[in-house]
Amino acid sequence: MQTHQFDVVIVGAGGAGMRAALESSARTRTAVISKLYPTRSHTGAAQGGMCAALGNVEDDNPEWHTFDTVKGGDYLVDQDAATIMANEAIDAVLDLERMGLPFNRTPEGRIDQRRFGGHTRNHGEAAVRRACYAADRTGHMILQTLYQQCVKNEVAFFNEFYVLDLILTHDLTGREVPDGEDVAVSGVVAYELATGELHVFRAKSVVLATGGAGKIYKTTSNAHTLTGDGMALAYRRGLPLEDMEFFQFHPTGLAGLGILLSEAARGEGGILRNADGERFMERYAPTIKDLAPRDIVARSMANEVREGRGAGPNKDYVLLDLTHLDPAHIDAKLPDITEFARTYLGIEPYTEPVPVYPTAHYAMGGVPTNVEGEVLRDTTHVVRGLYAAGEVACVSVHGSNRLGTNSLLDINVFGKRAGISAAEYAAGASWVDLPAEPAAAVVAQLEEMRDRPQGERVSDVRRELQQTMDTNAQVFRTAESLRQAFQDIQVLQERYSRVSVQDKGRMFNTDLIEAIELGFLLDIAETVVVGALNRRESRGGHFREDYPKRDDESFMEHTMAYRRQPGVPVDSPAGSAPKGEEVPPPGPGRPVVLLGTKPVVTTVYQPMERKY
Repeated sequence: MQTHQFDVVIVGAGGAGMRAALESSARTRTAVISKLYPTRSHTGAAQGGMCAALGNVEDDNPEWHTFDTVKGGDYLVDQDAATIMANEAIDAVLDLERMGLPFNRTPEGRIDQRRFGGHTRNHGEAAVRRACYAADRTGHMILQTLYQQCVKNEVAFFNEFYVLDLILTHDLTGREVPDGEDVAVSGVVAYELATGELHVFRAKSVVLATGGAGKIYKTTSNAHTLTGDGMALAYRRGLPLEDMEFFQFHPTGLAGLGILLSEAARGEGGILRNADGERFMERYAPTIKDLAPRDIVARSMANEVREGRGAGPNKDYVLLDLTHLDPAHIDAKLPDITEFARTYLGIEPYTEPVPVYPTAHYAMGGVPTNVEGEVLRDTTHVVRGLYAAGEVACVSVHGSNRLGTNSLLDINVFGKRAGISAAEYAAGASWVDLPAEPAAAVVAQLEEMRDRPQGERVSDVRRELQQTMDTNAQVFRTAESLRQAFQDIQVLQERYSRVSVQDKGRMFNTDLIEAIELGFLLDIAETVVVGALNRRESRGGHFREDYPKRDDESFMEHTMAYRRQPGVPVDSPAGSAPKGEEVPPPGPGRPVVLLGTKPVVTTVYQPMERKY
């Protein structure tokens, strides 16, 4: 086992991780640990744009952007965070331009901007052009640009290293923190794929930037590697996860596949139609129609299918119509997504509408942080030296539903803030001692799985998890469906304890890694379902058919999910007890999910009915 020492260690080399690394490496010695080669990170799959109120194409300002973000998140957004993001958006875009990112341009040479769902002028008057873009490859361009700058800054990259444990001074699952004591981070344990060797990275600051957890679902736009690693690592050490019940289903996944077709297609004039050729979004969002926020569009599409107006032989999808657009315009602005339609469905978008249906896309919840990126262990205390940014984190700038293009903005604004904060903390902090055997738990877990002669297959358990989440915890939910998902997950957790791997080797053992990732997925899926059972209302991406109205009196609060051994309480600052569904107990001997609450930060915009 090797030991490394850096002032700042960043886990994840997507947009948030590399943006943090740029700031940190300019101030102190920094390493980035990534399970992938950096330019293969999932930020590269983001297509449509990064929003900022530049006003290059239409009149716009950050106040309107803030309002749209708060309204789009169904008023569960922390408004201090939304204000920061909207105000710092302009500099975030200009920073990338100065680094060399090739944004599309207007005829006058300015950064071009396109319309996107939920982005309006004058507090909802009409859709506004706010998304800065590079064709439909914006995330790819951001990733390449940031990686080049990190190489220039001599950031130390450890690629194809899987972080499997977070080393904290306290394991909060087993006991409360005594009064007057702090919880601090001292490093991480990582598995090197090429050799099977374990590495301990000692650090004064650790930044989690591991992305989302879309692979809890079968139909998803997320890559195979998005298994909720960072969320699960924090959760397993007893840190809370915030608002996990809110998962966004992007309206336009290729039907049956989930592969994403960017919202940019509708921003450029694409129209959603049902089997009758009707532009049905006029009935659901008469003001901005196809450019309503994603949760509204996804539910509208699913409703068209449920009421028998779906297209295709099984009437199980709707159609994205680009046929009225000039082919030259499509080629200039949407080259990738039209090629996806040709490659995966055999559809020619110039002349045929494209079959689409909602696909699991983005986790609004995650590891709770403040606006400086510091990770919270309850509603008031931070973990010294631990930071998070991007989809793994919940600052809560997206509330219960993220607006399109706010994700690429989030990773740049809060990735930058987390990198600065981590470096500044490390500059003045002392080293925290590592435990005597920092990798003991990881060694035991790996050896147990590798040495088990036979047992459950990883692929079987993962497939059944994804099937129950698709069936029971997707766009529409009920207490009955969620209880079924919870029961299924409990059974799968028990089966997971008997999982074995066929590959017993140490070099490039992806079978073993997938087994570890499956454990992360099961833990994250459980928090999603437990939070959804508790929240007896409909808000943003969480829609309960048995509670179809938003309930501000009972549920205008963030959900905090804590993992605890039976009998170990949540510290008192975790907030009041939630006012929702009684969650069934877990299997014998398993840790329990305890729920607390956290207040929503409201500054200017009071909750009102959400109409478009």
